[in-house]
Amino acid sequence: MAAASNPSVIALDKAALSKTVQQMAIDGDEPPPTYTVKDHKFGALETSAPSAPIPIIDMTSFLSPSSPDQEESELIKLRSALTTWGCFQAVNHGISSLVLQNVRQVIGEFFERPTEEKRKYSRKPGSAEGYGPDAVVTDNQVLDWCDRFSLRIFPACQRNANLWPENPSSFRETIEDYGSKILSTKAVLFKAIAKSLHLNEDCFSRVFTEDGAIMQGRFILYPPCPTPDRVYGLKPHTDRSGMTVLLQDTEVEGLQVLSNNKWFTVPLIHDALFVNLGDQLQIMSNAIYKSPMHRVVTNAQRGKISIAMFDEPDPNKEIGPIEALVDETRPRLYKTVKNYGFFNYECFQKGIVAIDAAKI
Repeated sequence: MAAASNPSVIALDKAALSKTVQQMAIDGDEPPPTYTVKDHKFGALETSAPSAPIPIIDMTSFLSPSSPDQEESELIKLRSALTTWGCFQAVNHGISSLVLQNVRQVIGEFFERPTEEKRKYSRKPGSAEGYGPDAVVTDNQVLDWCDRFSLRIFPACQRNANLWPENPSSFRETIEDYGSKILSTKAVLFKAIAKSLHLNEDCFSRVFTEDGAIMQGRFILYPPCPTPDRVYGLKPHTDRSGMTVLLQDTEVEGLQVLSNNKWFTVPLIHDALFVNLGDQLQIMSNAIYKSPMHRVVTNAQRGKISIAMFDEPDPNKEIGPIEALVDETRPRLYKTVKNYGFFNYECFQKGIVAIDAAKI
């Protein structure tokens, strides 16, 4: 199931030629009809879903194991979290409050820059990098009420220097520093995930943090929306990554996770990192671990910013279930895939669950 790396099927990004969502919110505009949710195949749009009892994983024993029993206890909790929710809140992850504060501040300052200045970094048609609203892929697509700024962080040699803003002046240094720390955190978590499945501890980390792996930062502004009961901040989807690490807003909720066909709101925990698995790790784990369906709802009074770091293997690397996790009781569930990232993106915009299309 391979997809072209630079397909011509991506339509011109029409939304980028009109007002940004941020500008519509500033001007007090009603969301255009293209933003109105027309079906609820993944459940009703509930802006006040109950709080989710998302598992909390203490990374202390993964970073510096002091006791085998303590590490084993946390690995058991990790396995439980990933077989049920497919996500968790990571605490004691080793990234200081100051670093988290700095990255939030620099992204907030970028979104406060004049629109014409931000447009210098606009996303080009067919590209995943750059600034702009939701990309238009199909004529009947429901657009998300958010503005995004995406950058490739690693490998450093593949960065598009023209898209890294000069203002705020600390942008590059701050994002490089945060990206490096998240990369290290991911490496620790991938090793812990492998241990929780009794696999070689580098079987995931070498795919998603080494060997030409890609890490992309996605910085998202969700402005206030006058019709939160009819408009998504981010439509329901699963991530195309191996793992996504999200730094939530400090004050405004909105992220929701689907569990047992019911939507739950992810609570805000001071300095925690929200970690969810992506489709590619679900495939490699042969569905022992899950990639959770999630979405973002809007708020009528207050906007918010989230900072997500996604990882993907080299697009030419084939991904499939690990043989040690395939047996007579659990047969192989997925095809071998290549360049899954683009395939997932297309499905996301069309409202299709990509992971289902990868099944045998």
